[in-house]
Amino acid sequence: MNAITIRFRAGFAYLAAELPDEQTIPLCRLRFTGVLHTWGFALHLASSDSYKDNILPSGLPAGSPEEALDCAGDLYLSGPGA
Repeated sequence: MNAITIRFRAGFAYLAAELPDEQTIPLCRLRFTGVLHTWGFALHLASSDSYKDNILPSGLPAGSPEEALDCAGDLYLSGPGA
């Protein structure tokens, strides 16, 4: 992975991974909750090219941006060849 990109739009932050072959993989969407360190979490679903609210490993639907990125990165970037 070369970088993580973040795009902000209407109260949401969209996180994607940039791979060395110039491919971009959407990872997750964070929703601002009004509290700086707590964001709602939605995983990107490649099958429908959409985002679905999800639960973080802590069991909560919201958490820190770092926790959300760790969760999405483990799911999408930890497979063979990653």
